[in-house]
Amino acid sequence: MSGLMTMWARLTGMLSGTVVESIVLFITRIALAGIFWRSYETKVVDGTWLQIDEVQKLIFENEFSGLPLSPDIAVPLTVYAEFALPILLVIGLFSRFSAAALAVMALVIQLFVFPTWDHFFGWDITVLALAGIIISRGPGMISLDAILSRVTGAKAT
Repeated sequence: MSGLMTMWARLTGMLSGTVVESIVLFITRIALAGIFWRSYETKVVDGTWLQIDEVQKLIFENEFSGLPLSPDIAVPLTVYAEFALPILLVIGLFSRFSAAALAVMALVIQLFVFPTWDHFFGWDITVLALAGIIISRGPGMISLDAILSRVTGAKAT
């Protein structure tokens, strides 16, 4: 039995190291970015980067009418955030800020667009958990934040 416990202690020791944690944090950043990137892709004209599909204003006016912002502001703000923040997350630049901004977006969606428990325990809690991991642990070694922190001596953001 003590041999099994020793093996378990070694395994958990290896898995809790910086390298494994950095790989997991990288995957977490990609997962969170992917959720919002897929949403961004539904809001722009196919084959373009930032040309907003005209139907988005109608969707925001009718289906997302609970938002406290005008669709004229909410649509471009959402599109630009869903474009830029996932890119920043994947490359690991301003990772904590990007994760926090996406968490705020998720909370706004939860409170004003889909204020149901089904939505919260489906999509929203997943986004908040992924963002919370990045905010609390940082981006890991596989990030521009880590490189900048080594160069400048500052803590990774």
